[in-house]
Amino acid sequence: MIIILSLLIDRWWGEPPARIHPVVWMGHYLKRAGRDLADHGPRAAFLLGTTLWMAGAAVVAAVYGYADVAIGKLPVWLDIIVTALLLKPLLALRMLLGEVQAVEDSLGRGIECGRARLRLIVSRDTSELDENQIRESALESLAENLSDSVVAPLFWFALFGLPGAAVYRFANTADAMWGYRGRWEWAGKFAARADDLLNLIPARMTAAGLLLVGPHRMALLRRLPEEAARTPSPNSGWPMSALALSLNVRLRKPRVYVLNERGTAPAAADVSTALRRAEFTAWIIAGLLAIGMQLVPRVGYG
Repeated sequence: MIIILSLLIDRWWGEPPARIHPVVWMGHYLKRAGRDLADHGPRAAFLLGTTLWMAGAAVVAAVYGYADVAIGKLPVWLDIIVTALLLKPLLALRMLLGEVQAVEDSLGRGIECGRARLRLIVSRDTSELDENQIRESALESLAENLSDSVVAPLFWFALFGLPGAAVYRFANTADAMWGYRGRWEWAGKFAARADDLLNLIPARMTAAGLLLVGPHRMALLRRLPEEAARTPSPNSGWPMSALALSLNVRLRKPRVYVLNERGTAPAAADVSTALRRAEFTAWIIAGLLAIGMQLVPRVGYG
């Protein structure tokens, strides 16, 4: 019930203002804590990065753990509403769908508009991307963030309540801010590995969901592991490959990987289909997790 209500709140109202958004607060902490973090030597950077990550995660777990206990003392109907309201900022389905649609809408106004809008949701250089590559990047972002921003926080909520979802969101934010190679290799190593571990199951759940809501399910499921292994990430390749196979489109990152190489270049119609399937996948998985919480109430909260 809580999971479904939180998705409905997300659909009706979207994101809360930045000044009261807990993920924004997490980002502020990580920005401040990581200000000089990468300037240390490898050993010191790793130890400091690990310590600061664990300190931040402990605070997040304590705050949401206290909230969980306090809310549990309320009447059941109020417990459900308040918990759903606190869970909502830890997921972002409406924003994800809207941002990917905005890239497609901007692309309709010209290649430069499409590049500029894509730059808001991906970290790669978009200045030389053509129309096909813009759509490919947007679809990759849709698939990866469907797992990171929707399925994973709901999965960890189903297991460990609000503290589980909040610590996951902290870990995912830390990976996005610290988990880079090069200068951040050692400072962000713990953050990157923690995020990899926490996304291990949700990424595969998302991939299975994306394939099961499309055609040729069983044949594509058999191809999925081989395609997912083409990316350097242990997790993001799964939902991205699933979406590529489901749409029969090619998704690629130049000089890094090509998913479903024999697929066609994505068109505007493929983006529309992908958005529908992503939303349907989110609701299906949310429903299954909600049912699971009812069947095993001692694991979930609420």
